[in-house]
Amino acid sequence: MTLEELARQLDIKATSNKLPPVMDWNPKLSGDMDMVIRKDGSWWHEGIKIERKTLVQVFSTILRKENDDYFLLTPVEKWRIRVEDLPFVVNMIEREQGGLHAALNIDGVIEITPDNFALSELDGLMIPMLHVREGLWARFSRNAYYQLIDESEALGDLMPSVRLRGGLVLIG
Repeated sequence: MTLEELARQLDIKATSNKLPPVMDWNPKLSGDMDMVIRKDGSWWHEGIKIERKTLVQVFSTILRKENDDYFLLTPVEKWRIRVEDLPFVVNMIEREQGGLHAALNIDGVIEITPDNFALSELDGLMIPMLHVREGLWARFSRNAYYQLIDESEALGDLMPSVRLRGGLVLIG
């Protein structure tokens, strides 16, 4: 199956705000697809970078994580893919209307709160990550991390923290 056929089968508009109900779909495993989401958030199929942003956006809506595996799902097919780190990337952050918002590489915007923010190890460093939906996370890019640092303040002997709607989070 080609990527174009998979996108047509889904009949989803990339600009739609409505996500398909992938958590309700339970097809049998169709196999492994030669697709990888690299650490930088780029999507590759059979060794070739997917340049069409709308195609990446559509595929991001049918991504599901089960245990340590990632799958692209349709109501009738389930393809395992590889994810080097986390499937999404926070490209930039901006303080807006009293909250701190993250812009994702898949064109979504999420408010950062203490409930969806965490730190995890990547290449020996603790790097922030943001919960996007249903067990899917976004890693902060270097640029977004520096923007987060610009938002930080030192609280006594504590590590740098960022004030968010709902509380403070430690970022380092």
